[in-house]
Amino acid sequence: LKLSTFFTTCGGGKRNGRSKKWKEMLKLPHISQCEELRRTIERDYTSLCEKQPIGRLLFRQYCDTKPELKRCIEFMDAVPECTPSQTERDEIVRDYLSGAPFSSYQESMYFSRFLQWKWLERQPVTKNTFRHYRVLGKGGFGEVCACQVRATGKMYACKKLEKKRVKKRKGEAMALNEKRILEKVNSSFVVSLAYAYETKDALCLVLTIMNGGDLKFHIYNMGNSGFDEQRAIFYAAEICCGLEDLHRERIVYRDLKPENILLDDRGHIRISDLGLAVQIPEGETIRGRVGTVGYMAPEVIQNESYTFSPDWWGLGCLIFEMIQGQSPFRKRKERVKREEVDRRVREDQEEYSDKFSEEAKDICRQLLAKDPKERLGCQGLGAIEVKQHPIFRNINFKRLEANMLDPPFSPDPRAVYCKDVLDIEQFSTVKGVNLDPTDDDFYHKFVTGSVSIPWQNEVL
Repeated sequence: LKLSTFFTTCGGGKRNGRSKKWKEMLKLPHISQCEELRRTIERDYTSLCEKQPIGRLLFRQYCDTKPELKRCIEFMDAVPECTPSQTERDEIVRDYLSGAPFSSYQESMYFSRFLQWKWLERQPVTKNTFRHYRVLGKGGFGEVCACQVRATGKMYACKKLEKKRVKKRKGEAMALNEKRILEKVNSSFVVSLAYAYETKDALCLVLTIMNGGDLKFHIYNMGNSGFDEQRAIFYAAEICCGLEDLHRERIVYRDLKPENILLDDRGHIRISDLGLAVQIPEGETIRGRVGTVGYMAPEVIQNESYTFSPDWWGLGCLIFEMIQGQSPFRKRKERVKREEVDRRVREDQEEYSDKFSEEAKDICRQLLAKDPKERLGCQGLGAIEVKQHPIFRNINFKRLEANMLDPPFSPDPRAVYCKDVLDIEQFSTVKGVNLDPTDDDFYHKFVTGSVSIPWQNEVL
């Protein structure tokens, strides 16, 4: 099945894949139905007027009706292009807007309209919210398939976690952790969670669909192994931005490897599969020997305490593999014991071929420093240190973060950059596991419906 045919079938036509009843599905309720929501919604200016897309739009429309507030918004819009010294003025304007203007906004028809949208956002999500299409791959607890929101025509990937398989493997904590972390992160460089719902047999995470395959496929199945340096560094820059967004939320990812980096249909990447990610409380460190053999940092292997250093090590491994066409401590398809790979990580220096420029060697050496105290990204400034490396001199990170740079490779819409669906192993039936009412508490925590920011972006 060619991907182009698949998307023409499910996304074509005058309605762009929307149901015939899409207007009815997105019909706003009468304002009287929103009174309880009006009483209970958290009155936080930053969340309601800046972070949530519909709230941001309606607050700005309200400000446009007041000349003095309109000038404030115009100033705020100009701030990103101003010098850093003016950010203090930006905070002064924000403090002003969050006071009396925010209070008066909550008495306006614009806020009432926002409540109507929030009511719609909070309606139950079920399997009937979507059309379901072909299997794209498999996760740890079930299949991943393509799906489409009936009301909007938006395409997603639905990651299914079979309830019995989760229970048999005692994977409840891991599944709930991944779901909660995905909810917290709003990044163009990390796969987003849009919906969480359940069926009789499965828990379902509805995520950003990435049609371009994963980096592992592109490194090893598109001719000669590896990429040219320009392409590798572009992906490294986007991964760096994704790590920066995760670390800003105090989340360490811990599983950077090519198969966890996915390409979209334009050729931009996102970090996926946050099952091993964990949020670290401010001022604390963690321990945990988790990750993938050959990609775990020395401090992880040795069960030492850490914060974000394993992610910068992982970036070093990725850059090396993208350029060389094999990972730094294990050759492609090499049969070697885990203990030997761990020893190489702790003791051996990686070897560089003539595929590496001097700058590429330098960034890999700095990211692959055995001692995390000497590692690039671990000197106190995090991603800023990495972005300042000379190898990124031609990357305009502000434009990159604004999605204004063209990737060096664009996936062919006629190609399928993954295994044939017939090659994807089928899950065996789980036997000897029964679901009972004691599982309901876990399901209740997991099944929370729409996620605000992705849902609002979708309907806009």
